[in-house]
Amino acid sequence: MFQKLVVLVLLAAATAVSQAQTQTTPNPAVSAPVTGPGPIYPGLQRVPAGTGLPDQKYSVTEYFVSGTASGKPYTTRILVRKPDDPKRFSGIVVAEAMHASGNSWMFYFTRIHMMRSGHISVEIAPQKEGTEATVVKANPERYKTISLVDQGQANEILAQVGALLKGNGPTSPLAGMRVRHLFLMGTSQSAGTLRGYLPAHATWRMPDGKPIYDGFLATSTAGMPIPKIDVPLVQIATQTEIFRGAANGETHRRPDGDAPGDQFRLYEIAGMPHNDSRENPTYDPNPCKMPVSTYPVGSMMALGLHHLIEWVDKGTVPPRADRIVVENGAIAVDAHGNARGGVRNTYVDVPVAKYGVPNNADPKPGTRDDFYCGIGGYQIAMTGDQLHALYKDASAYRGKVKQRLDELTKAGWFLPEYAGQVTGDAVKVQIP
Repeated sequence: MFQKLVVLVLLAAATAVSQAQTQTTPNPAVSAPVTGPGPIYPGLQRVPAGTGLPDQKYSVTEYFVSGTASGKPYTTRILVRKPDDPKRFSGIVVAEAMHASGNSWMFYFTRIHMMRSGHISVEIAPQKEGTEATVVKANPERYKTISLVDQGQANEILAQVGALLKGNGPTSPLAGMRVRHLFLMGTSQSAGTLRGYLPAHATWRMPDGKPIYDGFLATSTAGMPIPKIDVPLVQIATQTEIFRGAANGETHRRPDGDAPGDQFRLYEIAGMPHNDSRENPTYDPNPCKMPVSTYPVGSMMALGLHHLIEWVDKGTVPPRADRIVVENGAIAVDAHGNARGGVRNTYVDVPVAKYGVPNNADPKPGTRDDFYCGIGGYQIAMTGDQLHALYKDASAYRGKVKQRLDELTKAGWFLPEYAGQVTGDAVKVQIP
């Protein structure tokens, strides 16, 4: 009943928006780069060595933006992560609403692809509760001017900052840089913020009436459906979302589309958990009962972003994918315990482990660890006898991994910049 009500509410909102008049979005006022007092709140978890901003010759600059949203004044902050050399800028800007946890999770997941591509990341803090509980609390003196009156200001803040970036006038933090396209992405709680913005997307526009955001990437949407909009949208569902939605018919699913007003792709990723336990420091040391999954979540998030950008920027229509197979209210698995169907990868097609969800904490149910383990994944390694029967020896296994990796890359299902993760994992496998 609840899921049906959600669908009806979203349809009603979409209908109301389609009848609404568009409005030109005002630009917010922008401060000079914020340099103190005290340290910046980075909005980024610790990342593995060699994958941070300095390693890719990127830097981050903080600005305060101010304006009026929902009829009330506001001041908040944005973070702009861009290449040190402006000549490396691709012309693509990818924004996201700060996750309520205070993190820029989508940049965290996709940072390798984004920085190697020369894209600019902009993190916007549009929500009162999350911003006050994380950013302001971390450094009250530095952030004493931040003022968000209520959660209802989020949509207009996203629109205003987006219009500022895309218009790229003299007050924009990107002034002097050619912005070709602007995108908005979100995952989990920030995907909820993105979904909440979609009705406003049809109303708040650039001065020429065109959209502010040229495309959207929504991942881990908690089983919620995505309405049709007038720009391309890619939705990624992890195996965690499929697991949780299996009993009620996977209400997030709708057909892919290529027509104007319905340019949509749904990618359900076999083996991929909701949270990235490969790199996220929350899982080091392992707080969960079972071994945490080392599935490279970021590589598949980046794949969705890549296809979205190519669709908008070059008109390259992305491939369609099968859905993960669900039978009798559960995910259908193969002989090795891995999900059937969905977007494939070497980890489930040339397996050395079972990749499943959810993990759980031991022995403290109901705790913080239980929550994080519940949105993480696990992997159960195959026995030496199983590996020997499948591959004979490590050399043959690595050959099969390389063959499948080449096939997936050629077909557009894996990005070359993540090939080293796959081959590096394969080298570690020992077969007696």
